Amino acid sequence: MSDPLPLREHYLALINDIIETTLKGKISSVEQVYQMLLKGITSGTGEVFELVLSDRLNTIQSQVDSETDELKKAKATRSLRAAKTIQTQWQRWQEQNKATEAISLSMREITTATADERLTALLRATDPNQKYPLNLSQLQQLAKSLQQFAGANQDFQQIADGINRGIASWQRIQANLLNWMYERKNSLGFGGVPGENSPWASWAKVVNSEVPQAFFQILAKEQSALEFAQQQQQISLSNWVELTIVLQFLQRGLINWFDSYGALRYQQAYDIQAGPKLSISTFLTFAVIWSQLASGFQNQAAIYSNGASQIMLQILRTFAQRPYFPLYGGIFASFSGSYLRDALDYLDAPLRSAEGTQEKARILTLLGYSQRGLGRYDRSLDFHQQAVEIARTAGDKTCEIANLNHLSRTYVQQENYGEAINYSQRALIFSRQTGDKTGEANALVNLGYSEVMQAKQTEISESEVYESAINYLEQGLKLAEKLNDLQSQALCFSSLGIAYLVTAQYPSAIKYLENAFKIAQISGDLYLQGRNLAYLAEANYLMANYEKAVYSGSLGMYLLEQIASDEWRKPAALLTIIRGQITTDKFQLLLQQNRPNMIAIIGVDGYDYIPSLLVKYQEDI
Repeated sequence: MSDPLPLREHYLALINDIIETTLKGKISSVEQVYQMLLKGITSGTGEVFELVLSDRLNTIQSQVDSETDELKKAKATRSLRAAKTIQTQWQRWQEQNKATEAISLSMREITTATADERLTALLRATDPNQKYPLNLSQLQQLAKSLQQFAGANQDFQQIADGINRGIASWQRIQANLLNWMYERKNSLGFGGVPGENSPWASWAKVVNSEVPQAFFQILAKEQSALEFAQQQQQISLSNWVELTIVLQFLQRGLINWFDSYGALRYQQAYDIQAGPKLSISTFLTFAVIWSQLASGFQNQAAIYSNGASQIMLQILRTFAQRPYFPLYGGIFASFSGSYLRDALDYLDAPLRSAEGTQEKARILTLLGYSQRGLGRYDRSLDFHQQAVEIARTAGDKTCEIANLNHLSRTYVQQENYGEAINYSQRALIFSRQTGDKTGEANALVNLGYSEVMQAKQTEISESEVYESAINYLEQGLKLAEKLNDLQSQALCFSSLGIAYLVTAQYPSAIKYLENAFKIAQISGDLYLQGRNLAYLAEANYLMANYEKAVYSGSLGMYLLEQIASDEWRKPAALLTIIRGQITTDKFQLLLQQNRPNMIAIIGVDGYDYIPSLLVKYQEDI
């Protein structure tokens, strides 16, 4: 916002006048101070007044602290008392005039901005991270004010029209916001259910406006927002603003409901983990959508591309401040549709220009462990290293410990067990120093897991080495269970299962891996689900239980391929070996026998896709 010198001088004179009038005894109540502020402050210029007042308070405080003359010190003290009264009444003024002030400020920023910056100013006004983001009624007032400037510039009329249409479209959706959820009690999230049963299709039916309807229909067909943007290169400013308003309030409406008592009622009936899982899914889904829109408009419409990136970062900043932000999670249910397969690529680029903040450290954490799931280990390490540095600077110890743990896991994937042990030990020491029990549970698991894998790699046969490592894993599991931390429990069970698998204790391995899969299903971590199923297939194969090996391997292969993880090839290779050993006919019979159980998890389309995946694997060999 501009800060013209005459305005600063006006406010400095106003503050000094109130102080002097108070010292002369002409002001006898705080109400008089408030009335003087009411007459002297112009709406939309509150930031300037606040800066001037802050400077004046600091100056007077310095005089009080440094003055040695008793009379002058007494006067400075009375001046400070008067200035603090102004500060108190200024806070009252802000509270009582915040709506008018927010609208006036937004109006001023939009109408004084250059053509390239008008959208940025509008999106700043609706940013939920602002102190006073505009709500629906305030946006309507803003639109009405902008229409009065339409003669000066048609952009103002287009923005106003877009706001009004966007609010009307949102209100139609709002009345039908959750119909899709009650029709899909056993399938939550935004991916994996294309066509008429998806939430996008449900909203497309009720919205009575061309652009939002076309957008929802694209997503309902499991096409990406990128494709929509590429088809809408000539989209008008008014239509873009309308779509923006609809999507922003749709996302917030879902989050508010999932975070509210309504979600509690829903999860009591269907899923005890529904609230946080659905909120996480919603945040990530809409962040990805805006990232894809930013990419789609990049070449033809830079203003829209920049606006979409701005909204994406706003969403992630809000998400990073939530108590359920998944510092130890994986790739969640929101990424299960094919239209979100490459979501993480879209999230990467806009963050490179974001400032080094605590929120960025947390977002980089999410990107880092998701990149690990995709098999991009160097990128994962880079994200986590950046996150460690930013979190340390920001004093976010929990986030710093989480990234030390993630670095350990990623180095395990690279078979660099020395570094994996190093980072897990650092995480363990730091978590115990700071009292971070979740970090400690994960560090114990990572340390034990790293030591098991290192012993296996170096072909150490002494049982004491494995017993010591498994003891760390069991300590981590006990702590995770005590904390009731499902994500950490899933990781603990998984790590124990793999440890018993590499030490040829197959029944124990199967028990722990089955538990890991069940808990990963509850938490919505598709990567961990697929990975556990892949190891379950291996354990059952080594026990000569081909039916369970085919069942687990097929599910694991499908889930990992759906999130674009290169690890799908491991169960695919095992299934190919099994088919060669038991004949194709017997293999098909085992698949058919498990069809009902598999459809319950991945649907008919997923089941039918399994033979094609095996063909794809063989073609790629």
